[in-house]
Amino acid sequence: VLLAAAVCTKAGKAIVSRQFVEMTRTRIEGLLAAFPKLMNTGKQHTFVETESVRYVYQPMEKLYMVLITTKNSNILEDLETLRLFSRVIPEYCRALEENEISEHCFDLIFAFDEIVALGYRENVNLAQIRTFTEMDSHEEKVFRAVRETQEREAKAEMRRKAKELQQARRDAERQGKKAPGFGGFGSSAVSGSTTAAMITETIIETEKPKVAPAPARPSGPSKALKLGAKGKEVDNFVDKLKSEGENIMTSVGKRSTEAAKVLTPPVNMESVHMKIEEKISLTCGRDGGLQNMELHGMIMLHISDEKFARIRLHVENEDKRGVQLQTHPNVDKKLFTAESQIGLKNPEKSFPINSDVGVLKWRLQTTEESFIPLTSEC
Repeated sequence: VLLAAAVCTKAGKAIVSRQFVEMTRTRIEGLLAAFPKLMNTGKQHTFVETESVRYVYQPMEKLYMVLITTKNSNILEDLETLRLFSRVIPEYCRALEENEISEHCFDLIFAFDEIVALGYRENVNLAQIRTFTEMDSHEEKVFRAVRETQEREAKAEMRRKAKELQQARRDAERQGKKAPGFGGFGSSAVSGSTTAAMITETIIETEKPKVAPAPARPSGPSKALKLGAKGKEVDNFVDKLKSEGENIMTSVGKRSTEAAKVLTPPVNMESVHMKIEEKISLTCGRDGGLQNMELHGMIMLHISDEKFARIRLHVENEDKRGVQLQTHPNVDKKLFTAESQIGLKNPEKSFPINSDVGVLKWRLQTTEESFIPLTSEC
């Protein structure tokens, strides 16, 4: 009979252990603690025996996979079982290390239970163990799909009923009648539908608030500030500010028209012209935290003189933020990686004349808040 399966350290400390018969914790810990002392380093065995039990083990980097069996157990079967146990562990753990095995201990215990039941080996392979532990059920999927459909239909019916009730209420208001079933709580008119209407009112989006009519203005003289006309109080306030040394822009209208008249200066185009574009799109939370940021950049090259058509550009790239760079398919990528130079793959060809060519693109995707170029707080 197989008594227990355990993964322990070289010192005999149990990381995960599954007992298949009734055993106390102290007994299993005692057996595993005694195990490293019994091993003889000179011999090439994979089992060791004591007076009461037999240990069948397999080393796994810094750990041991150990099976504790009775002495009259079939050792060939036990070795076969041990091999299956050893193959199960990498299925659930990325690395054969103590903390990784502790993290996935329950997955391993469930898998161990599929291999051995009540001390006897089950006839299973690795693929079957994976299927059994996943517990994927077609019936469960069907049941869930049916339930979701029913929930959706119930919600749709609820919305429809609520709309009908609201419509009836609006019609009653228009005709000046009392809304149906909206008597006081003391009256017997309150029925189940009334309470349903009250509940559904909160579910449905509330109606757009009606604009309250503006109160009639008194015909007497008003001391309020009039928009568009400067009162004496405004002039006094501006004078005070000027006396305190503040610069006040008075002719705002004139300034804006002057600014509109000034055109953007024409770009000075040489024989070789480079244009650099960067676009940022980012999403920030209401409190200013960055959710996602993406930056796209491009170098456009424009050559108007044929004698510069085989030019090379030297790019200074001192990026430490992990920007992804991508050259144009016709640009020599090896030259760019080695010497940060942009030149054509085929030295006999030349860049196209009088047209913009995107020779280099870059992209950065990050959630690092320090990269935000502009933040706004309210």
